[in-house]
Amino acid sequence: MIDVTVSGVILEPQSQAPIVLLKDAEDRRALLIWVGEFEANAIAMALENIRAPRPLTHDLLMSISVALGAKLVEVRISDMRESTFFAELEFEVGGARQVVDARPSDAIALALRAGAPVKAAERVMEAASVPISSASDEDESEQFRKFLENVKPSDFGKFGGQS
Repeated sequence: MIDVTVSGVILEPQSQAPIVLLKDAEDRRALLIWVGEFEANAIAMALENIRAPRPLTHDLLMSISVALGAKLVEVRISDMRESTFFAELEFEVGGARQVVDARPSDAIALALRAGAPVKAAERVMEAASVPISSASDEDESEQFRKFLENVKPSDFGKFGGQS
């Protein structure tokens, strides 16, 4: 598993579809996951430390987990099949570990609320990530920024599905 950070939520320029941008620790690769609007909003709110006046779905789930004594240990982007990404939530409950299947968008929203690490399987990164350059190479960084401005789901063929 590779540690990734949630860099943000961007909009695909043509369709305005939200995309979650995950980067590896070395800023060498980025994983782009198309998500729904509600989940993108939940992720963006968590990234900006914005709290809704009343609990939203992801806030409620975290409150229930805490009330039941479950701690979210980590989130894993574990697989990709037929253009669909898969994720797992790993909880610790009473000293035992429990893994729960989840959509990556929901898993990321929960990880951000719990302060839990997000990881991606190497095979997922190999199959679906795009290379990015280090910040010191301005030309390649600019090319990547332009790529992100113009990317659309069809550019990824089988990888352009939603989570």
